[in-house]
Parts: sequence; C-alpha cells; structure tokens
Amino acid sequence: MHCGLTIGKSMREVMLALVPAIIASVYYFRMSAAIVMVTCVVSAIVFETICNKVMHKPNTVQDGSAALTGLLLAMCLPASMPPLFAAMGSMFAIVVGKAVFGGLGCNIFNPAHIGRAILLASFPQQMTNWVLPATAAASDAVSTATPLAVMRATEKIWQAGGAASAAKLPDLMNLFWGNVGGSLGETCVPALVLGGLYLIYKKLIDWRIPVFYLVTVAILTGVYGAVMGYPSTFPLYHLFAGGLMIGAFFMATDWVTSPITKKGKIIYAIGLGVLTSLIRLRGSYTEGVCYSILMMNMVTPMIDRFVRNVSFGGGLKK
Repeated sequence: MHCGLTIGKSMREVMLALVPAIIASVYYFRMSAAIVMVTCVVSAIVFETICNKVMHKPNTVQDGSAALTGLLLAMCLPASMPPLFAAMGSMFAIVVGKAVFGGLGCNIFNPAHIGRAILLASFPQQMTNWVLPATAAASDAVSTATPLAVMRATEKIWQAGGAASAAKLPDLMNLFWGNVGGSLGETCVPALVLGGLYLIYKKLIDWRIPVFYLVTVAILTGVYGAVMGYPSTFPLYHLFAGGLMIGAFFMATDWVTSPITKKGKIIYAIGLGVLTSLIRLRGSYTEGVCYSILMMNMVTPMIDRFVRNVSFGGGLKK
C-alpha cells in the first residue's frame, strides 16, 4: 500500500532475476533456447489477450504476469521443443492454469507447471527429447538422457552389486554449471541461486520456502544414500540436477499458490521436499519437482486455514 510496489513492477523484478539463467540457457543451447523462450512468452501474451476479450475483462497483459508465465514455462521445456508444442504449453498454462479460475490471483495451481504437466502427459516424446549443450564435448556428456535418468540407471548398477563409483554419471562441476542435457531451467545452478537471492533481497519471496525445500531434499536423499551404501555425493546430484533449483526459487514461491504465514511456508516447503524425494527415489518418474509443487498447491488453502497468525493484541486461547 505504501512502498509503491505494483503487480507489474513485481513481475518485472522476477523476470530480471531470471536474466542470469536466461543468459546461461542461451549460452548452452544457443538459438534453440531463444526460440523456445520467445515462442512461449509471445503465445502466453496472445492467449491472455484472447481470454480477457472472451471473458469481457480488462486487458491484463501490461502487468507482465502472462509474459512471466510464458518465460517460466519455457525454462521447464527442452531446447528441442518444437515451437507449435511450446505455444500449446502456453495456451494450457494461461487458459487452463489461470483464466478458468478467474485470472491472476484466483488460480489454484502454478500456471507454468500446469502447462508443463499437460504437455508431458500429452506429448511425452517431445517433452523428453533432450539435447546436449553446444558446449558439451562427447567425453563430457553421458548421452541425451538427463542426469537424473542416468542417476536412476546407475542406482540399479549399485543395487546389483556394481562398483559404487560415479564413473557413469556426469561430472559434478558440469552439473553445477549446467553443461548437461535437460530443460532450459536446469542450466547453471549459480545463475538460478543468484536470481533467487535477488528476489529474497528485494523481499519478493520468503527465504523459508527455498531453504526448507532444498534442505529437506538434501537430508532425505543423503539418508537414503547412506542407507543404500551410495557415494557421499549422491545428495549433491539431486540438488544440482533437474528442476529443483528453479522450482525452489521461482515456482514454489509463487505468491498466489503458496501459504501466507511463515509457519505455513515451512510446512509447505517440507512437504515439497518429502514429495520430491519420494518421487525421485521410489517412483518410476525420475523428476519430481513439477508434480510436487502442483500437489502442494492443492494443500495450500488447507495450510492457510489451519495455520494462522495471532491477531495483534488478540492473545492466544488457553
């Protein structure tokens, strides 16, 4: 009410925080990454405009929420995604994930992850057609499989009594810097963390969600790896690989679909970490961030209902 922060300015700040990750994506995947991002952003704006006209609502394109949704969706897609399918993902995100609920502020689920989830269910071949970064030499890359898929295959070797070495896994430094196959948002952990820290510094997101989310995943994967006799670097692969970093800082912290109170945010983040770890460690799907966030989005209203702050001067019930 008093600081002058508007919806449009907030959206632009988040897009600014994504700039390091965008630069890293274009550096690793070249023009393919730029095409996917431009397609998603432009189509999201177009479908937002269409929805506003059909629903006889004021045009909300200028607030930047549609552009941000398209950009976040693009970061969840492979660089090889055909433009037509990328545009369809934006349509799902805007129409199904946002407009049908009443628009910005009324949506139950994270719109970008709704778009990704529908694309994955509808077009699994296009969504899992991973390409290697242009900077990856043949000796550095395992294959066009994602690091998490390679990790799952390596786990089977370890469980069968094979040597507990990471020889078949991508180099941890390559994984840390993003020089591996995967979605655009799986590039460059430092770039994503830098953007997340910027949002925390600007007080646009609460530090509790990314911190408790990442710590929960680290603890659960670390304990699981220790029990199974895996190398000590096992939890690091889960922290650096997949969409965990972008999910923790940019997706799980969505203002509309995350809890309001501080205690509620901690419960929400721990739930995200547990679900992600369970899916990755025991599920048939190697990734778990998208579905974990969507499932916890459903729980958010219940968290807000039962976890409330005490009214100022109201005291506590005895």
